[in-house]
Amino acid sequence: MANLEEVTQSGSPAIEIHDGDGHGEHAKQSFWSHYVFSQDHKMIARQFLITGMIWAIIGAGFSVLFRIQLGYPNERFPILEDLLGHWGQGGQINHEFYYSLVTMHGTIMIFFVLTAGLSGTFANFLIPLQCGARDMASPMLNMLSYWFFLAASIVMFSSLFLESGPASGGWTAYPPLSALGDAMPGSRAGVDYWLISLALFVVSTLLGGINYISTILNLRTKGMTMTRLPLTIWALFFTACLGLLSFPVLLSGFILLLFDRHAGTSFYLSDIYISSIGKALPHEGGSAILYQHLFWFLGHPEVYIVILPAMGIASEVISVNSRKPIFGYTAMVGSLFAIAILSFLVWAHHMFVTGMNPFLGSVFVLLTLLIAIPSAIKVFNWLTTLWRGNIRFTPGMLFAIGFVSVFISGGLTGIWLGNSTIDIQLHDTYFIIAHFHLVMGVAAMFGMFSGIYHWFPKMYGRYMNTTLGNIHFWVTMVGAYCIFWPMHYEGLAGMPRRYLDYSGWASFNQFEDLNLFISIASIIVFAVQLLFVFNFFYSIFKGRTVTTINPWQATTLEWTTPIHPPHGNWEGEIPEVHRWAYDYDRDERSFIPQTEPVGAGERPFVESGSALRS
Repeated sequence: MANLEEVTQSGSPAIEIHDGDGHGEHAKQSFWSHYVFSQDHKMIARQFLITGMIWAIIGAGFSVLFRIQLGYPNERFPILEDLLGHWGQGGQINHEFYYSLVTMHGTIMIFFVLTAGLSGTFANFLIPLQCGARDMASPMLNMLSYWFFLAASIVMFSSLFLESGPASGGWTAYPPLSALGDAMPGSRAGVDYWLISLALFVVSTLLGGINYISTILNLRTKGMTMTRLPLTIWALFFTACLGLLSFPVLLSGFILLLFDRHAGTSFYLSDIYISSIGKALPHEGGSAILYQHLFWFLGHPEVYIVILPAMGIASEVISVNSRKPIFGYTAMVGSLFAIAILSFLVWAHHMFVTGMNPFLGSVFVLLTLLIAIPSAIKVFNWLTTLWRGNIRFTPGMLFAIGFVSVFISGGLTGIWLGNSTIDIQLHDTYFIIAHFHLVMGVAAMFGMFSGIYHWFPKMYGRYMNTTLGNIHFWVTMVGAYCIFWPMHYEGLAGMPRRYLDYSGWASFNQFEDLNLFISIASIIVFAVQLLFVFNFFYSIFKGRTVTTINPWQATTLEWTTPIHPPHGNWEGEIPEVHRWAYDYDRDERSFIPQTEPVGAGERPFVESGSALRS
């Protein structure tokens, strides 16, 4: 079978088509086939990354808009009317549009940035390189996965310009608000666009997940056993499994919701009365709780679809820059597996306030608290890997350590919320916002930033600016805690989320200055993300040039490819693997690549009392 390999030359990219005897002939690639309709996994990874970055700017920009409203509830900003039109009439955000901003911010950040931008980027980029494969199992499906994601992005972006506004009522789109077009302006065409967009997104995720799993299981190079895989690959493997099993459930829920909206069915509706119409609607027998079950059966695995890739990236970056083997490799893989299994058994802890049977609630409390055990194992192993390491504080390493910090602080509050008696009191307060933004949002973004800084030399053959990277980290780290840590106290005081103005609430006037502080911190953190975007694109063209194929002195296979890897990754034969992925600080050597054969009489590597094959 013909083997396709893109050859990087000075000038236009080319494809080299090899026959069985090694002879090949060059064919020029057009701009469209190389940069737009590329089937090279590395280019597709860049497409996911840059599209995700654009969405991140939009989603974070929405958060700045509603933080301005929350920090200055009685002020008028004429620029809002210029920017938002009638949604910002009089210089203040319209009530209905505020809910749309909150809805779109959550949808964009969770699905389009933290799922597609994080997993889509690093699964595409790292799986073939670290497994020792020329490309994904199906390059065509891989290309289609990006184009379905782009189609979903276009539909979602188009909804921002609807006369009735984009979807509102929360990123979870609970009925009846989402099922009845007359409920509010954001329940009209905006919800249809939202549902169609996410249906396309689910198709993209499924196509990608099938490819990732097939590549890991079937296309590993000679010697690359499952126990020699880097933890990044294990994390991306479990992430793909979670997506394949949970996203179809969400899609079924969306289809039923579309039926309720347009086909007169009553899957989620029953005994609905709309005062503007003046009569009861002809819906009976449905249950809005059914939608919650279908949504959260995806919704909680989605938390780990977002966080597992960040865990894998942090594990790799911490080990490389500590110059130490990852502590407890087997335990790390086992904890990833335990998290993946338990993530399917805890979805109803989001539904403690729905009137759930207390005994059933206690079962979900137990399962929810159990998931803290594998998470604690991972934290312990990260900290032990760092302990007494010869640490290099690169921007990627700083973000990996920052990931561990926010994962700990955000995860500890999850123990509170996992208890139903406490969660019932704190549900729909700012305590929830603080918890999931730290443990999922900020932590996952830190994992993404860590991976970008660490693998940028392999992606583009240049380094990102270290000084700008350090500024980016410290302002983001301090700013994240300034934004979300105070929200815990607001939540404990009972301050509800999704309200645009608290100035009329005597109970919450005490938080007026605190809300202003949070809003100012949000604006500063958003500004420094623009600095990161500048650093990223400037470094692509003007960054310091990489002069060695292994600038971080790492052991894994991606650092054995040329500085600018061709389509096919390796020129000539794919290297053979002889040892595990974390041979650091061993036998008086800083690192030993996976491709180096085991020497005669070389002792097996022993870590934490358990032997790991070299």
